Amino acid sequence: MAQPKEQSPMRSVERAFDVLDVLEHNIRPLRLTDIAQQAGLAVSTTQRILTVLESRGLVERDESTYQLGVSTVPLAHAFLMGNRLSAAALPVLQELATATGLTASLFVRSGMSRVVVARVQGEHPLRYALPIGERLPLHVGAGRILASDMTDGEVDDLLRGTEMVKMQSGVQMTKQQFKESLQDIRADGYLVAYSERVTGITSVSAPVFSGSGRMVGVVIVSGAEVHMTEDRIPTMVWEVRQAAGSIGQRYLSAPEPATPRNTMTGQG
Repeated sequence: MAQPKEQSPMRSVERAFDVLDVLEHNIRPLRLTDIAQQAGLAVSTTQRILTVLESRGLVERDESTYQLGVSTVPLAHAFLMGNRLSAAALPVLQELATATGLTASLFVRSGMSRVVVARVQGEHPLRYALPIGERLPLHVGAGRILASDMTDGEVDDLLRGTEMVKMQSGVQMTKQQFKESLQDIRADGYLVAYSERVTGITSVSAPVFSGSGRMVGVVIVSGAEVHMTEDRIPTMVWEVRQAAGSIGQRYLSAPEPATPRNTMTGQG
């Protein structure tokens, strides 16, 4: 007889990840009842999961609230140190930032959002800090490059509950117009975005492809309008597309990450 879904070990793992997702997306500490509500779980179930996660250092409790624990930091560090794509991208982003004077970044898709995994500031840095690991939406700016690689069903999920896609500039798109914009991106191979996510910021982005043709990330340069004038856009497009191609080539030839040395040597 098949094991009931509620008792499935995999279901328990999924619930634990649901709880971690809630804490990661909210950033701020949350009460038990808030976590349970957002994860769609019973309070008692959520409490048991939090207790286990806390014992592993993945969650920390402070009086009546919970937040991600310190053990999540080594996990993120291990990803950045071992990820071939971000390693391949960093020297290219440094060259791109130097050539354009702007902030150069690499994003990858994570579910229905994008995450910055590498970033280099140029001569004219942005006025706001965007830390590695920050999540941003897929429906604006460079996120639309990643959305252009999604299936029709995935795009429908992305837009579910949204009547109009709104940009910070005030521009609005219907769902059909948004889908048509994705077709334009596929045809052009790049995107120029004006104040889509942040007012006064212009960006140019292009996709990074693996050897099999799979989109693995997106390269973007961002800057204030004064540094991204119309006469500079064609040059920026060329620079970004060249960088995206270079990262793709480096990613193909990137060696496997070196095995870390044994840290139990007393050296520190």
